Amino acid sequence: MELTDRKRQILKIVVEEYVAAAEPVGSKAIAQRMPGKISSATIRNELADLTEMGYLEQPHTSAGRVPSAKGYRLYVNELMERRSLSREEEEKLNTSLAEKLAGTDQVMARAGQMVSSFVGYPAYTVADHKTAATVRRFELIPVDQSSFIAVVMLSDSQVKSQLLPLQLPVADGGLPDMSHLLNTHFTGIGPEDMNGRLMSLSEQVSGQWFLPLNQVVEYAGRLLKEANSQEVFTGGAKEFLRFPEYRDADKAHDLMTFMVDNKEQLPAPTEGGPVQILIGPENLNEALRDSSVVVASYDIGDNMRGLVGVVGPTRMDYATVAARLSYFAESLGRMFGKNQLPPKEDQET
Repeated sequence: MELTDRKRQILKIVVEEYVAAAEPVGSKAIAQRMPGKISSATIRNELADLTEMGYLEQPHTSAGRVPSAKGYRLYVNELMERRSLSREEEEKLNTSLAEKLAGTDQVMARAGQMVSSFVGYPAYTVADHKTAATVRRFELIPVDQSSFIAVVMLSDSQVKSQLLPLQLPVADGGLPDMSHLLNTHFTGIGPEDMNGRLMSLSEQVSGQWFLPLNQVVEYAGRLLKEANSQEVFTGGAKEFLRFPEYRDADKAHDLMTFMVDNKEQLPAPTEGGPVQILIGPENLNEALRDSSVVVASYDIGDNMRGLVGVVGPTRMDYATVAARLSYFAESLGRMFGKNQLPPKEDQET
């Protein structure tokens, strides 16, 4: 069955009418928006074809139709009119950024609440590494006969150090030799590979060296796991309650709980364009299978990227959400890129 221009036009009308009213769309409403004179019978036939093709669903025995996930996907990819923010919307966001982020070092945490209020949906922000951090260099500095300092320089320019005990005495010159061993075998790899590398060297390294070597590798592994972990902040979870799709208290509660307790499982795409839209079943997490997620990315610098996303019903105003989210992400990217982040706020007494 062919997806004709008329079918596409009818699908576009159904999506936009359903997004606006949250009610199944019938042939009469479609006829009012179709150019030219088209009979209701013709429209009903087209609706039946679109339903058979999987682009529409008929929730009840009435003639009204609603979009399916497949229908929303075609709409987003091919039928949706891309929009830009009005001057008034841009000024509102710029003013909000200047006021609400002034005097705070918690930009990412505040941004989630700001995005939610700006787009009208629950929102989240993520700070993530573009590539996983590794150890660039090790230095072991002797303190006395029973302790030494392990200095670990990471690929993201962080430098960490910790005082570690020597459980067995190490001969003079042992720490420089151990530093050389660490820099030869344990730089440029992840924590999982470090453990395997350590085991492969266990028979080649004497007991007095292996214990401190194991201590340093464990310390470096913890640092890498911390450095590579995502920071996720959420805001506006109560916005779910505004939508008729979440009038079921259990459904709303489950999603709100997910946003708070399982926020690390929110989508954080690593590939694709600057704005990505995940519709219904395209979300791999079961909790989001009846919802849609729109995510925009931007550059933070220092091998870091930021993500801002919103979660809502599949009956989402995708064009408006994508435009606002994209502008918000671009604004944050400019702030980070120009180092215009606000200073750390003073503590009030």
